[in-house]
Amino acid sequence: MTALTTNILTTSAGKADPRHCALLVIDMQNDFLHPEGKARKEGNRDLGPMVEIVPRQAALIDAARQAGVPVVFVMQTTLPAGASNSDVWIEARSRARYSGVDMCLEGSWGQEIIDELTPKPEDHLVRKYRYSGFVGTNLDLILRSLDRRTVVLAGTSTNVCVEATAWDAFHHGYYTVYAADACASWDMSLHEAALRTAATRYATVETVQDILDVWSAASPLAQR
Repeated sequence: MTALTTNILTTSAGKADPRHCALLVIDMQNDFLHPEGKARKEGNRDLGPMVEIVPRQAALIDAARQAGVPVVFVMQTTLPAGASNSDVWIEARSRARYSGVDMCLEGSWGQEIIDELTPKPEDHLVRKYRYSGFVGTNLDLILRSLDRRTVVLAGTSTNVCVEATAWDAFHHGYYTVYAADACASWDMSLHEAALRTAATRYATVETVQDILDVWSAASPLAQR
């Protein structure tokens, strides 16, 4: 057997090993999650499914930090004066439910991560301008510089920005793990469909507790 085939990670525990994975927290921002954000105020979005996942995300983020797993907050961003727009993007956003072309404007309160998940100085922030966290960003550079092989994904919306980032992670050569109950969509049937596709084609789908168990066992705190 070649070194390539003997180096394949085949188990969930192997993929989520904190020595080579990173946690991507996607679009957990005020404009998407806060009652005063644009998704609710302007788009009349039901925040229920998104709000429900916040405590599980907080637990996942805390466990990642304790286990030495890098935490990367991937943030939807719109540059002022339409500098990040294109005709294709504007047309697509005009058809997006519960949204708008100026969501998460650079430097605004709406762009910030929600208070319940406030990043710490050691965390990484990646601003994205399209659905995928890899398009036009330094995410791949950060992950490779940190010698990561796997990304664990949590965030909103499962079937849009999380899924787009997950597909691109796979295409960039990363093992991809969804923390299923730390992801949500405005339409949970689309959430479930995205997870079914992921599990059968390109990713591993686990619960937060499954991932916490792996990280807890490997955490330096658990070994004292």
